[in-house]
Amino acid sequence: MLKNITLSAEEELINKVRDKANKERTTLNALFREWLIQYANKDQKVFYYNKFMEMWGYADPGGFITREKINER
Repeated sequence: MLKNITLSAEEELINKVRDKANKERTTLNALFREWLIQYANKDQKVFYYNKFMEMWGYADPGGFITREKINER
């Protein structure tokens, strides 16, 4: 079930975002709902990212690798 809320922002900012949303063929409401989902799941994403990095920790190249080093034969 969708629930209405009221937000406040500068009129100029709202107009810019609406124009951008129109160009992207979406709405301000759709953008806000997308942001809410991302924000709500941010901690979960960080948790899974850290788990992923732990799992692949052995793949550390040991420092910065230049293009020249990669292309050495």
